Amino acid sequence: MDRMDWLAGQGTPLQGELDIPGDKSVSHRAVMLAAIADGTSRVQGFLEGEDTRSTAAIFARLGVRIEAPSASIRVVHGVGLHGLRAAPGDLDCGNAGTGMRLLAGLLAGQSFDSVLVGDASLSRRPMARVIDPLRQMGARIEAREGGLPPLRISGNNVLQGIDFKLPVASAQVKSAVLLASLYATGETRVLEPHPTRDYTERMLSAFGWPIRFSPGEAHLAGGHRLRATDVDVPADFSSAAFFLVAASLVPGSDLLLRRVGMNPRRTGLLEALRLMGADIQALSPGEQGGEPVADLRVRYSPLRGISVPEHLVPDMIDEFPALFVAAALAEGRTVVRGAAELRVKESDRIAVTAAALQALGASVLETPDGAVIDGGPLHGGRVDSHGDHRVAMSLAIAAQRASGEVRIGDCANVATSFPGFDTLARGAGFGLRTAAAEG
Repeated sequence: MDRMDWLAGQGTPLQGELDIPGDKSVSHRAVMLAAIADGTSRVQGFLEGEDTRSTAAIFARLGVRIEAPSASIRVVHGVGLHGLRAAPGDLDCGNAGTGMRLLAGLLAGQSFDSVLVGDASLSRRPMARVIDPLRQMGARIEAREGGLPPLRISGNNVLQGIDFKLPVASAQVKSAVLLASLYATGETRVLEPHPTRDYTERMLSAFGWPIRFSPGEAHLAGGHRLRATDVDVPADFSSAAFFLVAASLVPGSDLLLRRVGMNPRRTGLLEALRLMGADIQALSPGEQGGEPVADLRVRYSPLRGISVPEHLVPDMIDEFPALFVAAALAEGRTVVRGAAELRVKESDRIAVTAAALQALGASVLETPDGAVIDGGPLHGGRVDSHGDHRVAMSLAIAAQRASGEVRIGDCANVATSFPGFDTLARGAGFGLRTAAAEG
């Protein structure tokens, strides 16, 4: 992927109604389960991002016919639980950590060998937390030292259901174990130290697999089938989060974000922003694709610093770069604890976001599992997202309140999760344009 920079600065108040792209987590899972279901499924609202396209491309290489009659629609002709076939060569997950971790579980139950690879960023992300429970189930998986990709997954394993208590709350690890359990004998029970998002559980139920789940716990047994179903993917809350923060920070803003996924294990940022004084209303609640949805109206409101409640951390782990920006422009001090997982995302998000905000004049003190941020004015400057899509979009928000132009380096990876972010943001009022990368 070619490097690309953004030039960002103050725009206008953010106004209008926005359609945010489909939920990345739901898109991944919808294609995966549709591929191994009996019959044909239609996925509407599929995220046209590079991560989700990588997952769809992998299943096409595994023998699943997937049609794209128009943008954001996939018609998946399922091959059944045991209908996948070996692909020639490696399976490239691109930048998709979700894709790689969930595929590790699903492929552990196949009759053939597989190799999962990723781009340079994904190849630095540890996979040991997924590998360990899958090995307990009987899978044979090899990785580089430190549990780093590529993952070499041997076929013809006899998987056994297990009782597994996650040492660290992670929806991706839980999901990998649950997907492997489809191919295991006996029952699998997964217990979490804190409840995480339950997309996989909801999706398995929608595809007809018997599963019992409640916050922090899931039970299922092997020996069943998945039935094709149509999935209507809601708008991605993590993508909506950038506009929730931006409209809260830019005076005069009034935005409506339509049909946003409101999974209670995903919306921790919403509660944190409200504790900071944000004016965000959830309107017209409903359900879409088995997920709760609502229209979100957000209007400018001065924010104040808070100590972020630790119980919210697992429910907002992807949104912390945006929260750091909100804290840097709030009145008073914000303290974040319990977010050590941020150090092993697409980048070390604590270090990268802290360094960028410091370069713009913010007072940010890193801690091992979070940061202490004192709000104040920001100035222009040059910062680097280190190829992390969520950091890049968060810094574009910061630039809307900076006193000078901000050059944000290495932004091309935004397309992995939010294709068209820059166009949508400019239409809403952001001061933002692309530029050729320097250096």
